[in-house]
Amino acid sequence: MVSRPEYHDPADEDGMEPPSKSSRKRAMHALQDLGQQLVDLSVERLRKVPMPEELFDAVRDAQRFTSHEARRRQMQYIGKLMRNVDPEPIQAQLDVFNGVSAAEVARQHRLEKLRADFIEDEKVLEHIANTWPQADLQHLRTLRRNALKERDNNKPPKSFREIFRVLRDLEAAGADDDTPDDSPEQA
Repeated sequence: MVSRPEYHDPADEDGMEPPSKSSRKRAMHALQDLGQQLVDLSVERLRKVPMPEELFDAVRDAQRFTSHEARRRQMQYIGKLMRNVDPEPIQAQLDVFNGVSAAEVARQHRLEKLRADFIEDEKVLEHIANTWPQADLQHLRTLRRNALKERDNNKPPKSFREIFRVLRDLEAAGADDDTPDDSPEQA
């Protein structure tokens, strides 16, 4: 009697099957899509994304190409380069740019609360001055006065929005030194 060789299942060794061809293709397309998001960024934002120099150069080349076929090939090349890069830090930075990250959402909520507190009580201006000494306090007072007038007259909240922009810019400028705590109770 001839014995038949036993079937050896590679999944028995490590408990996992190798990824299917379809799942590998999906992963490669996801990396290419991430590369496309990089190509769509401005140069200033692109410099803030953590990536190897070779990938940065490939993305900059893709931004220059106008021919559809050249751009398509370059996108495939970017996808190939992305296979050797950890996509998590890149995706995290893109999420920050898109306002999707939890830290970015928390920062926006903190600034919105600070703005609301400032509109309700001008004494919050002292906290703003202590937190960001470079702040133009007279400009903020004017914006607050205009925002209150707009609210009373049921006009569009132009100054209210401008206060948020000013606070956001102040925080961004202050983030280079040390990120301050924005709670007015600690003023």
